[in-house]
Parts: sequence; structure tokens; C-alpha cells
Amino acid sequence: MSDKTDNAIESLFEAPPLAEQERMIEAILFATAEPMSSKQLADRMPHGCEVPEALAHLRKRYEGRGVRLVKVGDGWAFRTAPDLGFLMQKETVETRKLSQAAIETLAIIAYHQPATRAEIEEIRGVSVSRGTLDMLLELGWIKLGRRRMTPGRPVTFIVTQEFLDHFGLESSRDLPGIKELRDAGILDNRPPPGVKPEEEDDKERGQDDMFE
Repeated sequence: MSDKTDNAIESLFEAPPLAEQERMIEAILFATAEPMSSKQLADRMPHGCEVPEALAHLRKRYEGRGVRLVKVGDGWAFRTAPDLGFLMQKETVETRKLSQAAIETLAIIAYHQPATRAEIEEIRGVSVSRGTLDMLLELGWIKLGRRRMTPGRPVTFIVTQEFLDHFGLESSRDLPGIKELRDAGILDNRPPPGVKPEEEDDKERGQDDMFE
């Protein structure tokens, strides 16, 4: 066909009203994941549409709304308004499992507070790494207590309100018995060095005296 014939055929079809062109662009952009250029939009729309003008009107119409029509490189796309970006953030809770050493250290502090590092090591029978105590401090489950009035004035550790809240305890008196903790596998079954099993039983029976 000649250019004259093409123009005659095109003149038979009028472009949709500008408001309808806006609706078309709106529908296309909402349905696509990637930004689209003016040419890509024009290729999808009826002949004769004024894409740049329709985009300008559509952009103005979305000012102040929850989403905005923005230019991304050579393309156009709907994006969340900058001040509402926080609503799109996904929060996840990362569960970190405590090591056996941390569990034992935490239990000893809870039952023997205030407890020094040396006392924790004596009860566990092994040394306590600084990283274990730092992690429990970072979690907010233990905190520094008063210093012992002994040579070197070592610091003591005690459990916090956050620890009680996390485990649903009203006070340290609500902690389960040491035997229950061992039966549950939380504490090691071996007695501390130099302590006979019967002596340890006496300690368990007198644990309430630790919180006076």
C-alpha cells in the first residue's frame, strides 16, 4: 500500500479520549513487573494515542497517593511512595539456638546468682569462654551484679527481667529444680569436681536459700 492509502485507513480510526488513554497506560503498567518505555506502551495501545501526554496527566493524578508513577531510566513504572516504604519491609525473627555451654552457664547463674566467673567454672568443671558470657549479656538475659568483697573484687552475674519475661517467670523462685533441668537434658548430669553426689543432693535441697 502507498503512504496515501495508509493514511486514509488510519484516518478511519480516531484515538481514544485522553482519559481513556490514561486508563490504558494505568492498566498496562500495573500488570507488568518491569518498567516500560513510551514506545513499548505505544506499541500496545491503539494508533494515534498521545502516550507522552497521557503519561504526564497520569503522573500528576497519582501525586500524593500511596503509589506514584515514576520514570525509571527510559521506562515508566508505579512505585510505592517514598514515605511509605517502611510498610513494605519484611521483618523476620531469627531464632538462634544456645549452645550447651551457654545453656549450662545461664542455668548456673540463674540458680547461684550472684555468681562469679570462677564460681561458674567451678560448678561446670570446665572454663567458661568470654564469648559465652558476652552472648548472654548481648541477649539481655544476664547482667553484671555487685563485685565480690574478696581479693581482686571479681564481678558477679545475675539474670535480668528480660530473662524472666522470656521464660514466663515471675521471679527466680519459679525456676524448675536442678533435677528437672538435668532430666530434660539442659544440665549435664556429672557433678562438679570434688563434690560427691550426696553432697550435691544437699545443695539442691537447699537451693531456696540462694535467693534470700
